[in-house]
Amino acid sequence: MAVLKADAFGHGAIARSVLEAGATSIGVTSIDEAIALRVDGISAPILSWLNPVDADFEAAVLADIDLAVPSAALLQAVARTAAGAGRRARVHLHIDVGMARDGAPAGEWAALCGIAREFEHLGWIRVVGVMGHMSCADQPEHPQNQRERLVFANAVRTALRRGLAPTVTHLAATAATLTGVGAGFGMHRIGAGLFGIDPSGTSAELRPALSLTTHVVAAREVAPGTGIGYGLDHIADRRTHLALLPIGYGDGLPRGASERADVFVRGRRRPLVGRFSMDMVVADTGDDAVAPGEPVLVFGPGGDGEPTVAEWALWSGTIEHEIVTRIGTRVARIHRTTGAYRGQRGAVRA
Repeated sequence: MAVLKADAFGHGAIARSVLEAGATSIGVTSIDEAIALRVDGISAPILSWLNPVDADFEAAVLADIDLAVPSAALLQAVARTAAGAGRRARVHLHIDVGMARDGAPAGEWAALCGIAREFEHLGWIRVVGVMGHMSCADQPEHPQNQRERLVFANAVRTALRRGLAPTVTHLAATAATLTGVGAGFGMHRIGAGLFGIDPSGTSAELRPALSLTTHVVAAREVAPGTGIGYGLDHIADRRTHLALLPIGYGDGLPRGASERADVFVRGRRRPLVGRFSMDMVVADTGDDAVAPGEPVLVFGPGGDGEPTVAEWALWSGTIEHEIVTRIGTRVARIHRTTGAYRGQRGAVRA
């Protein structure tokens, strides 16, 4: 399963690409995300796994969206909606294996399976899957991994004993797949790994898929002692050249990386100086007098020495997932293979 939640981790409309590459289904968080994929013509199975009890389950059922169910209350809402629509909802029962986050607590699991079986007899739902999510999969030696595997295996056995016949079971996301701690259960949900992000730090093969580029909009030479940006936090210690870039924290650059981050201009790293603004940042290009229109690589795969998403995460004290998912709507998405373009013409590009 290709997990394309949060606008495909900030990468944009790539559902067709992942299906062509071999994914057999798609996972998203909300029903709205799932419906948007259907509207775009995606006919593959789609699972939505985080919805309130008053969500638009009718739209989901009519669009053949699979729904994750973590509680009896939500199961009843889905089943009754399906019955009213004259359809059978496709359900993945979701167990909390140890995160205390989403999913049915282990103590409520048997009862949930029993209710699901009753609704199956009534023709309102079909349980097609059992799912869980691991808390420490990025730490393969952590003892919690084995405990969670046992909880999940017991949950699957309980579902079978209650008369359910799920066709897929899935515990592993990207980290659990890379470390192997989630192996042994049919389907794997791959999200961050699709885009070259390794939450476990164990793979040398993944390569970031996304590059974020912009261009110089203005340039100037400044004298020593010149203050730069809000608060004049950065003072030039020499005569130098500055390049103004039309991208800021309003586009997703983390303000916490101010005075720490680099960009790539003319084949060299250049420090960003001063506080990040909402719409712009300033690069110090030293002796190079760059001109408006010159390309700037904010981050990329790293093969040519440019900054990477991992470095931006380090500079801002966060994770790579947050860096890519916070890239704003003003940033145009361009698919390298197909050339498909989504966003404002002349905008910053990802």
